[in-house]
This record gives sequence, C-alpha cells and structure tokens, in this order.
Amino acid sequence: MTERTRLSERSQFFWLFFSLSGRLSPVAYALAGVLLVLVQFFPFYQFARVELNTTASQNWAMICWGVLLISAWATFAVTAKRFHDFGKPTYFALISLIIGPILLIILSCFRSDPGPNRYGRRTNAPADP
Repeated sequence: MTERTRLSERSQFFWLFFSLSGRLSPVAYALAGVLLVLVQFFPFYQFARVELNTTASQNWAMICWGVLLISAWATFAVTAKRFHDFGKPTYFALISLIIGPILLIILSCFRSDPGPNRYGRRTNAPADP
C-alpha cells in the first residue's frame, strides 16, 4: 500500500465521520452507524467491568464522555450526508442527536434520490467544489 493510498483512505475516513459535505447511501449509512454503536459500546462495557470509585472507573468514565462527544458529532455528520442524499438540508440531522438509533434503522431503509442533487453528483462521495 502506497503512502498516497493511505492518505486517500484517511481522508475518506475523516470525510465520512467528520465532514458535513456530500451524500451517503443507505448501506454506507447503516455500516457507519453500526461502527459508531460498536465504538460507543466498548468504553461503556469496560467502565461496567471495573469496580466503582477507583482510578480505573474514573479513567473509563472520562473515556466514555470523550467517545460520546466525538461519536455524537460523527453521528450528526453521517446523518447530515444521508439527508443530503434525499435533497434535505443539514439541520434535518439535528433529530439524529435525539432519536439516533431509531433514525439509523429508518434512514437505512429508504432509497436515495436518483441522479445528482444540490449536495453532490453521486452518493458516497464528497460534494463537488
């Protein structure tokens, strides 16, 4: 794997989870959502395993908060791109912060708008500059 390929994969990862531009297909949205749920689950599981009121429990609690904040933004970003695929604006994704798991299932079941729209020419790609 070349350095250029790794940079490309890294930029795709950051686009998927942290950028608000572009569109996302139902399958990519569902897979990103499952990955986010798994990432959120791991530190909570570790926190539940340690004894309360110990240094380890305090450390895992801090990690849980950090993961929760980062994954909340990532959920918002992938949901915004999914709404873009319907031709809807980013602020529709605010509901993902309230009803995230339910919305993950619902948005994974609907087809995209065919062809280009104002958020991009194709699904699963950043918006055109």
